[in-house]
Amino acid sequence: MAEPNLFSSELQVVNVGLDLFAETLAAQGLEPMRVAWQPPAEGMGLELWQTLAEARIEAANERAVQRMLAARPILVDVRPASEVLPGMSRQTILHAGPPITWERMCGPLRGAIIGALLYEELAHTEQEALALIERGEIAFSPCHHHQAVGPMAGVISASMPVYVLEDQVHGTNAFSTLNEGLGKVLRYGANDQEVLDRLRWMRDVLGPALSRAIRAAGGLDVKQHTAQALQMGDECHNRNRAASSILIRTLAPFLVETSQSPQETASVLRFMGENQHFYLNISMACCKASADAAAAEPFSSLVTTMARNGSDFGIRVSGLGERWYTGPAQQVRGLYFTGFNEADANPDIGDSTISETVGIGAFVMAAAPAIAQFVGGAPADAARYTLEMYDITLAEDSSMAIPALDFRGAPAGIDLRKVVLLNRPPIINTGIAHRLPGIGQIGAGIVEPPMTCFTQALADLAAVIQQPPSAGEAGR
Repeated sequence: MAEPNLFSSELQVVNVGLDLFAETLAAQGLEPMRVAWQPPAEGMGLELWQTLAEARIEAANERAVQRMLAARPILVDVRPASEVLPGMSRQTILHAGPPITWERMCGPLRGAIIGALLYEELAHTEQEALALIERGEIAFSPCHHHQAVGPMAGVISASMPVYVLEDQVHGTNAFSTLNEGLGKVLRYGANDQEVLDRLRWMRDVLGPALSRAIRAAGGLDVKQHTAQALQMGDECHNRNRAASSILIRTLAPFLVETSQSPQETASVLRFMGENQHFYLNISMACCKASADAAAAEPFSSLVTTMARNGSDFGIRVSGLGERWYTGPAQQVRGLYFTGFNEADANPDIGDSTISETVGIGAFVMAAAPAIAQFVGGAPADAARYTLEMYDITLAEDSSMAIPALDFRGAPAGIDLRKVVLLNRPPIINTGIAHRLPGIGQIGAGIVEPPMTCFTQALADLAAVIQQPPSAGEAGR
């Protein structure tokens, strides 16, 4: 076969890494094939290669990711947090993200905690609430330490109603608060009388009504519900329009059948119908149950938690126990509502990154092109984000098919080693909170975790595999 003539054949160029060379060629009318590549994360050498060559990590990852994919969380009830959350007391306030002291908490988180103390009537003024905190009479703890998640500030107090999900495959539970809607809400740090009145209505009317309806319906398969919403243009983090609509359609007959009055049912359906994010918290609890199913697998490099408290971003890894690896929470890059700009924004906050942790949200933005404009991008960006996430994940979740990618399964199960090798942190889409309590959401955009979370965790994983095997491991 004749060899191609380099000088007479059409020139084909592959550009690996930096775009400068590709852009120069494109300016001359030759568009090269672009291959994204960059060096591994700074400071990662021997530890990275040790973990990549370790057979025990490969086997552990396969077990962990298969447990995560097999999880089948069912929404079974709505109950007061104090009845179902492990370790919950009247003096306990849960919050989003990794552990943090009151002194380091951001404005929205402080505002939400003060609001929760007023709502529980542990204090009657902001000054009384601050005095309680300063005397050390209130215990703060991450939602994740209690099998729960909460968006933005993520504050949960004892009498708040929470969704109860059961993973019927692994026999575990996960919990989340009910979504309050947009505008002036507790999760953004608002705590005035309007906010407290709404929370008490949710406790006294919405929660019990949903409890009766969900039990009458025999539960709701949340994973199946999310998969259907992906077919209808949601990504179930920042866009939940289809999922919320399907939920209302599903529960409406049971709300009517178990109603205590027409006025009650009307108020519940009206509240659900006016809130396009009503489904978000249910989806988050489903993701929490799936991620927990993959936890505590020795040697696994699978990331099981990503969460932020407005000051720190933290991750946890299946093979590294309950330890958090943290770095500074980042500023979100995105679009701001009229009248606001970057100077108004609080750093990234909330447990809603549990969505991306298991492979929905920004990881399936290709399924939700409409969200791209909301977070400051184009449909092509949405597809690119999803395609890039396949490079740092362990599996494809065939139950979460993406129509725009020929029904390819969602990228699922973040591999710590691949994040460091490619120096490519997971992509997250999120709302932007005002840095001051009480103002609420001021925009939406894209954010990435600090790489230091992943490099610290990888160094620890490399140290673990260097330790002599235990008696049990040696006997296998």
